[in-house]
Amino acid sequence: MISIDELLEMNEYDRAEYLYEKAKEINKRLDPEYEEMIKLSPEWTYRYIVEIIKRRWPEGESTILKDNFTTKQYLRDFICSRWPEGEKVIANDPDMARWYVEHIIKKRWPEGEKAIMTKPDTAKWYAMKIIKGRWPEAESIIAQDENAALEYACDIIKGRWPEGEKAIFRRPIIAYLYCSEALGIKVPDPDKFGRSITDNDNDDKEYLKYVKAKIRYKNNY
Repeated sequence: MISIDELLEMNEYDRAEYLYEKAKEINKRLDPEYEEMIKLSPEWTYRYIVEIIKRRWPEGESTILKDNFTTKQYLRDFICSRWPEGEKVIANDPDMARWYVEHIIKKRWPEGEKAIMTKPDTAKWYAMKIIKGRWPEAESIIAQDENAALEYACDIIKGRWPEGEKAIFRRPIIAYLYCSEALGIKVPDPDKFGRSITDNDNDDKEYLKYVKAKIRYKNNY
């Protein structure tokens, strides 16, 4: 083992890795002052738990929670159920909250909804898989992303969704899918709609103009 002074010259990640390797070498826990150094890295804290401690380690859990990957692994390997002590942190991250609902809670989780609805893709997933219906509180966020808006219109609204059309009409292919899958309107494939060689931007505008006209026509007659 190198001296404390030499350890302190390392960055936190390399120091934690070095100490983890030393613990593996002797196959036992290190002294508390060295464990404190390992706990500065989520990755090496998790590996130290897996290889050396081999059970829940409450002293290292605040470090584990700083990284989504180590949080997921720790939940799968050691918690295997809800983790009340970690939920306040988990509930603040949209991707982690979604994962926690999908794999652990498996039903609505009001504490995590505020974070989940901050991203179009996580909000759309939650509406489709957990609520299994419209989620009015999140629709303004879902409507900001063309892919999320398309899926929401097709799978949840099952019809026209004017609030999502601003995003949907950003891309011809998304507009095409919206017409064919959500509205049941036949429109030509955008790649076959009078494409020119030199002015693709104008072609896209003309196609979207055509699609909007078709939608207006259907709703008027």
